[in-house]
Parts: sequence; structure tokens; C-alpha cells
Amino acid sequence: MPNDERILETMPTGTLGLVATDSCIGLAQKVDAYLQGWREHREHQHANESAFKDYYKNSYIIKPSTPRFGSGEAKCVINQSVRGYDLYIMVDVTNYSLTYTVCGQTNHMSPDDHYADLKRVIAAAGGKARRITVIMPFLYESRQHRRTGRESLDCPLALQELINMGVDNIITFDAHDPRVVNAIPLNGFENVMPSYQFIKGILKNVKDITIDADHLMIISPDEGATNRAIYLANVLGVDMGMFYKRRDYSRIVDGRNPIVAHEFLGTNVEGKDVLIIDDMISSGESMIDTARELKKRKANRIFVVSTFGLFTNGFASFDKAYEEGLIYRVVTTNLIYQSPELLSKEYYISCDMSKYIAYLIDTLNHDCSISDLLSPYDRIKKCVQKYNDEQAAAKNK
Repeated sequence: MPNDERILETMPTGTLGLVATDSCIGLAQKVDAYLQGWREHREHQHANESAFKDYYKNSYIIKPSTPRFGSGEAKCVINQSVRGYDLYIMVDVTNYSLTYTVCGQTNHMSPDDHYADLKRVIAAAGGKARRITVIMPFLYESRQHRRTGRESLDCPLALQELINMGVDNIITFDAHDPRVVNAIPLNGFENVMPSYQFIKGILKNVKDITIDADHLMIISPDEGATNRAIYLANVLGVDMGMFYKRRDYSRIVDGRNPIVAHEFLGTNVEGKDVLIIDDMISSGESMIDTARELKKRKANRIFVVSTFGLFTNGFASFDKAYEEGLIYRVVTTNLIYQSPELLSKEYYISCDMSKYIAYLIDTLNHDCSISDLLSPYDRIKKCVQKYNDEQAAAKNK
């Protein structure tokens, strides 16, 4: 059970409510199962006090209804009281699998639609909740976080809008640029990294990987992902390298400047397993190009590791790369929608984040610090040590 020593000494902030939008209901149900299990067996010395009313429930999920009119307009209805609740609203703005009807035409929900539904949920609560925390794994408009010309600044505007609506805290995962928090410097904003879950997922599914400087290397596919690669390389005690994308700034193709060449900065990768790590796989073109360059340098197995697997261009390019031996495994989390087709891929490893989110919610509901949960250093070390011990025991049999 998580943090029981300090949680047993504190009162909950309010009755826990997990508001699960349709976009995130699957993940929310897993989180809810952990919360139920922990709280059912937890014995507080103040359990009979009023602060613990409804502390244990068969389910903490509050399911909002967001019906739409024939024109496509919508509203939100919460069919129970939330007065005095400590609400955690979960939303996946990338879930394209959901649809709605506009004048008889079927539309797939876009990030804008999901964000609008989030605001409707907050509005439906009507300011009656004691505290509202938004858990938005993929930060809405996070790729439009800074202004480089006469253009909109969508992500900071969205953060400020949520705060102005009464949101107290925002929890996101592996933000494209965490400096966007500067838009709301006086409010709660947690950028959580899934580094531990990556290592745990790989070690669970790949039993012959060796974690040391002679056999493993961490690679950043571009300068933007360098901090992620440096952190993981330092924790694991291995080397890291990075690619610099040389672009043609005289042309724009599909909304961006085309890449002319990949320049590699780092030590020799020959014969080593490689983890290419980034915040998201969009089309996957950059990851596959990086894998191809590493294979030219005689790298061994290549793991493509990313928090969010969007796969906006489908899986054909990854299927081909796997068949050609460019990539060995693709590792992402279940923080966003995963299609059945993705889950069926033999090269895919899914890292479950539900238990981690449940830890965060349970701890925050008791107003305890989550600093140790945000720093996975010790957990990664223990996970690697356990794996090494198991490997050593297997060899000695």
C-alpha cells in the first residue's frame, strides 16, 4: 500500500471523486480499482470522524454525461452532488476513437472537442467542489507552447483558462516543454515522467538485456529530448548520445522545415542495445530515421521508447521497420488511447501507468507531499538490481 505511514497520520482533504470522461474511462477504471483495494484495508486511528465519511466506497468514479444536440453543440450533466468533494478529472485529449453526430454526419472527436468537454465538466461542478485537479496526461496544445511569429499561443492560454475556471492543480505527463508552467506560476502544475515504468516494462518483457555501459546506450533523436536521455543515462550508469537534425529552413513541407541530414553526437554504438527516447511518437518518421542511422553505425537491438504513441500515420512504417530489423521493440504508455491494432503488434510493449496515477491521487487527497513519487531514481535502481539478481540466479542454476 502506498505511503501508508504518512497517510495514516493525515486527514483527507475532502471526499474523493474520480471524474472520468469518456475519453479516459478505461484508465480511470484501473486507477479506481487500486484506490478501492488500498482504502478497503487501511485502518485510520480517526476513521470514525466526519472527515472520513465515504472514505471507502465501492467506486470513486463519477461519470459525467455530455449529450449533444443535433447541431453538434453539447452540455455536461453530473447526476450527483459534488459539494465538498476533492475532484480529480481525467481526460485524454488525443482519443480519436470517440465520435459524435453533426446534422447526420459522423465526426471523430478532436483535442479541441475533448478540451471543450473538460471545461463543461468543470462548469457543471459549479464551484461546489472543495478542490479540482485536472489529470491531463497529454497536455492540450503542448506543441504550441511558445510564440515564434505572429501566431496563437494555445497551451499557455488553455492553462490560464482552466485556472480562471477554478482548477487548483494540473497534472500532466512528459510535457513537450515543461517551461509552459510559466503561464501559471502561482498555481499547481506537475509534470510527471514515466521513466521508471519504461525500465520496468522493458525488463519485464525482454529477459536478455544487459544494463551497463558496455551493452546499453541511451539516444536522444533530437536536441529537444536531450534532458530525458541524460536523466535516464545517468540513473542507469550508461552512455548517451544525440542526433542533431539539420533542416532546410528555406522550404516548408507539410507545415515544417524538411530534415536534410541527421548529425550524430556521441560515443561508439557498435554492438550495443540502444534506447531511443522521446516524449511522443507522432508520425514516427523521426524515430525510424534515427534507428536507420544507428543501424548504419552497427547498433544492436533498437528500442523506440516514448510516453505517447500517437501513430498519426498508422503502423505501416513501423511494421516495415520491424520486418527490416531496424527496430526491435516499441515502448509507450497507456496514458492515451491505444487502438486494438497497436496492442496486437508483436513488437509493442505497453507500460501501465494506472498504479502510479492512483499513488498520486491517494497522496494528494491527504495533502501529503508527492516529491518522492515524482523522483523515480531509487525505484529504477531497485528495479534494475532485482532484474540483475534474477539474471544471476538463473545463470547459477
